[in-house]
Amino acid sequence: MSLLEVNDLRIEFPSRHGSAVAVKGVSFTVAKGEILGLVGESGAGKSTVGNAIIDLLSAPGRVAGGQISLNGETISGLSGEAIRKIRGRRVGFIFQDPMTSLNPLLTIETQLVETMTENLGLNPSEAFSKAIEMLAAVGIPEPEIRIKQYPHQFSGGMRQRVVIAIALAGDPELIIADEPTTALDVSIQNQILDLIRELCKERKVGCVFVTHDMGVIANVTDRVAVMYMGELVEIGKTRQILESPEHPYTQSLISAVPRTDVKLHRFPRVEYIEKVETRSIDVKNHWLGQRESFGAIEDENLLSVEDVVLKFETQSAFLKKNRRYVTASNNVSFKVRDGETFGLVGESGSGKSTIARVIAGLYQPDSGQIFFAGNDITRMDEKARKPFRRQIQMVFQNPYSSLNARMTVNDIIAEPIRFHGLAESEQKIRQITKDLLDHVGLGSKAGIKFPHEFSGGQRQRISIARALATRPRFLICDEPTSALDVSVQAQILNLLKDLQEELGLTMLFISHDLPVIRQMCDRVGVMKHGILVEVGETEKLFTAPEHEYTQNLIELMPKMDHLSRQGLENIQQQAPVETV
Repeated sequence: MSLLEVNDLRIEFPSRHGSAVAVKGVSFTVAKGEILGLVGESGAGKSTVGNAIIDLLSAPGRVAGGQISLNGETISGLSGEAIRKIRGRRVGFIFQDPMTSLNPLLTIETQLVETMTENLGLNPSEAFSKAIEMLAAVGIPEPEIRIKQYPHQFSGGMRQRVVIAIALAGDPELIIADEPTTALDVSIQNQILDLIRELCKERKVGCVFVTHDMGVIANVTDRVAVMYMGELVEIGKTRQILESPEHPYTQSLISAVPRTDVKLHRFPRVEYIEKVETRSIDVKNHWLGQRESFGAIEDENLLSVEDVVLKFETQSAFLKKNRRYVTASNNVSFKVRDGETFGLVGESGSGKSTIARVIAGLYQPDSGQIFFAGNDITRMDEKARKPFRRQIQMVFQNPYSSLNARMTVNDIIAEPIRFHGLAESEQKIRQITKDLLDHVGLGSKAGIKFPHEFSGGQRQRISIARALATRPRFLICDEPTSALDVSVQAQILNLLKDLQEELGLTMLFISHDLPVIRQMCDRVGVMKHGILVEVGETEKLFTAPEHEYTQNLIELMPKMDHLSRQGLENIQQQAPVETV
């Protein structure tokens, strides 16, 4: 008997215009100790299936047909009280976005201890001791100190580790992991995957592993189920699916995976999924090309970061000697050449995003200097820095939280234009926003809609259009594709490459995805615990890394080991893709 059985599952979302069918007749099983991977594009229904298993569908979603059984017991259709006894205790859930799954008003201690006292019947003292052990198990340093802190005091990767600790705290029979390693670097990702594998093997815990990372699928799952448009189009052993995919959509997904062995000029574009048309602009004669420049560039370097130090207070005290700090950036120095893409990699909490925010002026460093086009912008007042804010723009990690849900897309893109006074009339602003939406492949009609009406990849295109609205010279991309599946990721990364060529952009590209870094960047800096341990040309760093930490990162990088280079090329030839 299987641990989990899903039979002919149908999920609908009723509305006044009729019912939208999100999942159509999906059936699969998960055995004790087995890890089943669930893959597919955004909106395919992967997370919806996971939510339905423990009755967490967003209203007005409902299970319209089929049956879900756990250890032979039917759990679909249970009352609220009955299903609550299953959640956490028998089924653990690792959510994708740790910012929305953690309570910002409660400490990590409160949230972990509550989970264990409710599900395991431990007293507060026993629960606290086990909470410390769980935080250490998922790789959080100084757990005795960090457990007293709030979610906003953790990096994105650190928050995800806390979510995983909470999911495992109840010793569940089944784990539903919805993109559990999206925000994690390869070293911590490897720890978490080892933890899940060990849990499944030793305790016979089953796992439904939802992810868009095919490298993770290759390394952790026993079987793979591929979903497309709410249907299960292919299911089988991991090796069989990766080596000999039968469905054209599966072939397209595998072909879109970034190569780890060689650098390509462009990512394969999956025509089977979505054809996105971007409109080229004659930049020399267009508003986008009329960019202001400030200062001269010395030695071809547009940006210079020199000995930047930034500390965050982790424990306050009246006496300075009793205060405790964490050093997020420790004497970091590097230069970014005009027109290049410079990558920053490292584990979560290593200081990558901190450096980006220092460059953008969102954080003030304790010491050190930032030079942009020959100008020291480190401690400029707001009035003096305003022209440079136009030159330096950011594309943030999460397109779901970085866009104002109450504003239309037109207003989101027009806001920086109005703020900096870059257009002489509202008519000109409207024309600019239409051009930008066309340029990023959304079309001008998208401007009247709100962010919730778009998929993750489309929202990230809106974020890119907003960043371009000030005609920047320097673009900071902070994990711009970590929340996207591989097919949409390929579209966004190709778009960034095109924009760089057309507009002469210089980019700082931050990512924990090493294959993406290899494809996107000219040079790469590697950070560990706030220190820049190595900088080098991308190909040299990937083929002959010098620092031990860099060697370890590359060794841990998820690889499609089931596929030979020739095998991948064969799949790419079969799949309906465009590579140029």
